[in-house]
Amino acid sequence: MADALPKRFPDRELVGDVRAEAERLEPGLEGAEKRRLAGRVMGRRGHGKLVFLDLVDRSGQIQLLCAADRAGPVDVDLGDIVGVTGRPTMSRRGEPSVAVDELELLAKIAKPLPDTYHGLVEAETRYRKRYLDLLVNEETRRDFLIRSRLISALRRRLDEDGFVEVETPVLQPRYGGAFATPFVTRSNELDQDLYLRIATELYLKRLIVGGLEKVYEIGKDFRNEGVSYKHSPEFTMLEWYEAYADYRDTMERVETLVEAVAREVLGTTKTTFRGREIDLAAPWRRVSFVEALAAEGVWSQDEHELRTLLDGRGVDTSHDKTWGQLVDHALSHFVEPGLIQPTILYDYPLELSPFARTSDGDPRIVERFEYFIGGMELGNAFTELNDAEEQAERFRLQRADREAGDATAEAGDPDYVEALSYGMPPTGGLGLGIDRLAMVFTGRETIRDVILFPALRERG
Repeated sequence: MADALPKRFPDRELVGDVRAEAERLEPGLEGAEKRRLAGRVMGRRGHGKLVFLDLVDRSGQIQLLCAADRAGPVDVDLGDIVGVTGRPTMSRRGEPSVAVDELELLAKIAKPLPDTYHGLVEAETRYRKRYLDLLVNEETRRDFLIRSRLISALRRRLDEDGFVEVETPVLQPRYGGAFATPFVTRSNELDQDLYLRIATELYLKRLIVGGLEKVYEIGKDFRNEGVSYKHSPEFTMLEWYEAYADYRDTMERVETLVEAVAREVLGTTKTTFRGREIDLAAPWRRVSFVEALAAEGVWSQDEHELRTLLDGRGVDTSHDKTWGQLVDHALSHFVEPGLIQPTILYDYPLELSPFARTSDGDPRIVERFEYFIGGMELGNAFTELNDAEEQAERFRLQRADREAGDATAEAGDPDYVEALSYGMPPTGGLGLGIDRLAMVFTGRETIRDVILFPALRERG
């Protein structure tokens, strides 16, 4: 059967474009020019001399009017892929349509589609068989087209601002740039362990040392950790680094970038996420890290006192081995959920930030910020540490945390320290979680809904 079907259907136009043409016609009239369309049959009504088909491609849906005396017999089933030639028209009932002159079967469905009226609603099936989800759920197609346009818009804006897009290794001899547990693999040829990257940071900053000055990368990172509504072991990040800028320059860049991308992709700065209307327009609210925790009554620079505060508020701190872990726990538990409108938290404790420069006013504080939307962190940014000796000392402190039980602390990277010794200009850097921003743009409440093929446990 397949060998008898056409191998191509050239010169087709998008359903959305032809539908727009049909919408401009008066009921009962046909356009002057014939159009060629192709797509999947997702509805069939009528019988005998007039059959109505719903044709769908990624741009939309249009009704096909198939009259027996014009198009011949209609021998197609729901799910078949067809090519048609005909003229745009508006049906007498006011439905944009194509009056079909020729209908050609291009691919035959072998298994029946899910219920196309109610759509595919069972989450497990949607994730495991995304191709069916895309076929029968228009909202799913819309969401992933939004995600695609989002990434394109981010890339275009950064290119226009003079950034250079680069690629750095996914397999790395040392992992770094974040507090995380890596995936480990083995190179037979090199006879050594390699790690799937947890961040692109250390390689991108090597390029700043090399004189590229403004660089970014959009790509996959991997962390061998838990799965939640906002965590996936494989996720997409944008990181950029800009020479001769600091964290305040970076604050302005990220808030204006997100606003511009929202206007381009959504046509507005407003979106609804978790039942709340959010306005992405700049400027965003800014609050210091210490002020945010103190306002919730969970700030102390003493480890024992902070643990007592958290325990007294019903927080399980048994897995928090260091003061830094306690502070991070306090932030995620008490502060983050309340940051609904875009908010920048800035000036973090030194212990939480091994790659940021210290504040001019307080050596215990570093020039770092995180930004939050809808009660969820979307990214992290620094005025980057560019002193090789200080970076080596920060790595030493991180090793001490590892010895104290923090398995996610930085192990250190001597080659990166050596790169810094050749001189890195003052630099502002930022990471942005693409998946989480897509959640905000589409209004989806779980990261699995914005990743085409999310990681899932194997079925037994």
